[in-house]
Amino acid sequence: MQFIHQTFEIQTQENFQIVDLTPRIQTWIQTEAIQQGQITLVGQHTTTALIINEAEERLWKDIQIFLEKLAPSGNRYFHNDLHLRDVPENEPINAHSHLMAMLLDTSMVLPIIGGKLGLGTYQSVLMLELDGPRSRKVLGQILGA
Repeated sequence: MQFIHQTFEIQTQENFQIVDLTPRIQTWIQTEAIQQGQITLVGQHTTTALIINEAEERLWKDIQIFLEKLAPSGNRYFHNDLHLRDVPENEPINAHSHLMAMLLDTSMVLPIIGGKLGLGTYQSVLMLELDGPRSRKVLGQILGA
């Protein structure tokens, strides 16, 4: 068994965006010639999320609409009172993005079986950008052989 690490860097283009990481992850597994094991993925930001769902753009729009109903950007949030706390220059008004991320996951563990991710037919590993556009990172760690 060996541990292997990689950081996936993603440059998002939209405020809300879904990125299918499955091809990148599968290529990494094949490049490392891992046949059996598991992969842990961790989003490195408080306004992104990792989910498993279908890679279908109309569904992605439904996901966005659903999340925006749960945490509308126009609501009053204490986190957005930037004048009441020390913040970096250009700090965004993004409490709604933090709340959306809180409802989802920031990490996952998946099996690697026969050199492939152990996903179902319509399942993909998706990163949700909730406060972009930004440069994002997802840390991957494989334990396998």
